[in-house]
Amino acid sequence: MNLYLERRTEASRTALLLAPLAAIVFTLLICALLVAWAGAPVGQTYALLFDGAFGSRFALSETLTRATPLMLTGLACAVAFRARFYNIGAEGQLYLGALAAVAVGGMHDGVGFDLPVPVLFAGMMIAAALAGALLLLIPALLKTRLGVDEVVTTLLGNFIVLLFVSMMLDGVMKDPMAMGWPQSVALNPDLEFGKLIAKTRAHTGMLWALGLAVGLWLINRYTVFGLQMRAVGANAHASRFLGLPVTRVMLGTAMLSGALAGLAGAIEVAGRTSYVTLDMSPGYGYTGVVVAMLAGLHPLGVVVASIFVAGMLVGADSMSRAIAVPNYIADVIVAASLLSMLVATLFAQYRLRRKQA
Repeated sequence: MNLYLERRTEASRTALLLAPLAAIVFTLLICALLVAWAGAPVGQTYALLFDGAFGSRFALSETLTRATPLMLTGLACAVAFRARFYNIGAEGQLYLGALAAVAVGGMHDGVGFDLPVPVLFAGMMIAAALAGALLLLIPALLKTRLGVDEVVTTLLGNFIVLLFVSMMLDGVMKDPMAMGWPQSVALNPDLEFGKLIAKTRAHTGMLWALGLAVGLWLINRYTVFGLQMRAVGANAHASRFLGLPVTRVMLGTAMLSGALAGLAGAIEVAGRTSYVTLDMSPGYGYTGVVVAMLAGLHPLGVVVASIFVAGMLVGADSMSRAIAVPNYIADVIVAASLLSMLVATLFAQYRLRRKQA
């Protein structure tokens, strides 16, 4: 008996909407077996996981703090993947955006630039967005002009950027008051975000992330550029045949994606760290790929997916301190959720058929 996948003539909108929920439920059932194998009570483990992520004011604030950069890197990946430009370099774009933000808004020699705060804040955000956009423009040009695989160039670009950031932190941008620790000069305190929840680390940079998610959804749905991005992603050859400027759309998409990742770095600096260090990101750029895929590349879905992923990571840290289950279970849940989401989406668009002998 031979089985094959047959594309459905019309994918069910309900099935596509329920696919993420089904994937998460299936993942929790599978991971329950791992928890039981570790000798821990499944119900208590999941209760502690949820409580550690959302069960208190502090827990919720930590989840939102972790979710903010994930929203932006998730949006960066989602907009690029929608046009079939696979940006795996959001980590490097985040770091370069953070460095550019501090270069403009930092307290150089303890004084910084003598400009009004609104002007300086706008300059900081624009510099971060441009840094990320121009960094991703290089792989985009290599892809459109020479056919170089962007997965390779964007991935390797992360390591080049981190080495460049390391050089800057040990060189011209090193904070002389850091007692030898490799970190940049501090950001002007007037440029830092306010608190979203009082006496916590959650900051108003999340409102920027939410606003950008809504803005990207509006671009995708109601603008010519959004339609062109979707068309190029669906079939670049057909789009070129119809007269669409495929190269220009690809370059514009790449710059938008890089700008979003660069803003993630600026918002992380202005909202949480106040300066750049080599460990300021625990892999937000790479996790953004998972967030984008879990969201089905939908900008508003990225908001939900980033909170889910952040909740798993934060809740697992709390859970592991209360019960004998390693916090790596969060990584397993996130990875299994992604695989389950891909399978669920596949079966929402295709059906199994038996080939007759």
